[in-house]
Amino acid sequence: MCDYNAKDMNEPEDGDNRGDSTDNIDKRAFDEMNNQIQIVLQDMKDKFQTMSDQILLRIDDMGTRIDDLEKNISDLMVHAGLETPDK
Repeated sequence: MCDYNAKDMNEPEDGDNRGDSTDNIDKRAFDEMNNQIQIVLQDMKDKFQTMSDQILLRIDDMGTRIDDLEKNISDLMVHAGLETPDK
């Protein structure tokens, strides 16, 4: 398995007559692609964080609703005489 880095991409092979300007273009293209990938990854991270925050808020809201429902059921059972009130 070979590991390549940006320097490997810019090194001419035997018989390759690329000049410095081509090497600079290759490096700039590599850097630009790297920057674009970083931007996309950061955007994805931000979107996942936003979605995670929204899910947690909905879970908290659902927990509050369940607590309210349990209290209302308990109040109805006391009102119907099936349970004694807790004080």
